[in-house]
Amino acid sequence: MFRRTKSVVGLDIGSSAVKVVELRRSGRTFKVVGFGSAPVPGDTIVDGAIIDAAVVADAIGRLLDASHIKTRDVVASLSGNSVIVKKINLPVMTEAELSESIHWEAEQYIPFDIQDVNLDYQIISTHQGDGKGSMEVLLVAAKKDKITDYTDVIKKTGRTPVVVDVDAFAVQNAYEANYDIEPGAVVALLNAGASGVNINIVSGEQSLFTRDISIGGNAFTEAIQKELGLTFDSAERVKKGESVDGIEPADVAPILRTVSENLLLEIQKTFDFFKATAASDRIDRILVSGGTSRVDGFVERVGERFGAPVELFDPFRKIQIDATKFGIERMEDVAPTSAVAVGLALRRAGDR
Repeated sequence: MFRRTKSVVGLDIGSSAVKVVELRRSGRTFKVVGFGSAPVPGDTIVDGAIIDAAVVADAIGRLLDASHIKTRDVVASLSGNSVIVKKINLPVMTEAELSESIHWEAEQYIPFDIQDVNLDYQIISTHQGDGKGSMEVLLVAAKKDKITDYTDVIKKTGRTPVVVDVDAFAVQNAYEANYDIEPGAVVALLNAGASGVNINIVSGEQSLFTRDISIGGNAFTEAIQKELGLTFDSAERVKKGESVDGIEPADVAPILRTVSENLLLEIQKTFDFFKATAASDRIDRILVSGGTSRVDGFVERVGERFGAPVELFDPFRKIQIDATKFGIERMEDVAPTSAVAVGLALRRAGDR
């Protein structure tokens, strides 16, 4: 992390907004030298799929200009049903042997035509036992057409895409840069965005389990719109605890509770599956990021449901940021939605 290399722009292309972060080394940590966020019009990005590339590219270009970011190299990320992350067990082999056989091995686990995906992998651990032994490999597959959609949008802005990451792993990067890692502790990183939730359960620097849930903050907004007859923008404000058009937070509490229960049920299924299939049957701590973390009462409901300490994830806990320089009035308004962009900005060209 601390080697001297050229910085990149972390670009989080979300379904409700695009966020950019650029970092520079400062002593043993980093400081933010470029930062910004801008909304994208509704229905231009749906469930992670870019529907209107020209509009999205325009929003990104305007944001980069407004943020005075000159750096050309950009790191973006994907999530949702176009990305598959699996742990597989293979016989111990050399890196060269694994490189030759990974496509054949992956075909057994990837529900897409292997010709339609880009594959990456990392050896997590090796276990010596009877005979040859085994090794655990983290396998990541992303659909080529989705990667192309994202890299083409970046190219339209005149910038160069150098890495395409996965949202869940970007949040993990930001976590490792900002929090002291407690050996043996099992931590659930929940990144709850507008169109979905990325779940990454980690221990130390190892990802134990990941899953994306296709319910997010938009479900709250749409339910408020439907029940109270509000515009999308008014429903967004009410969702965050503001009073709008005579509607008080207490008026929407039952709606928020109902949607929260549906989302928490999906998170519960994920945690139960993790506990049933992984070496650990516990989760010691939950860190919540993403715009949905600002839904009135959501973080508290997560704590009540799972009985573990829950806190808002702070991607600027150790990374320095001058709020005044970037026109930020309240850090608590921007920190929850910056986790992915910060994690991407920590990457470097040439990273796997």
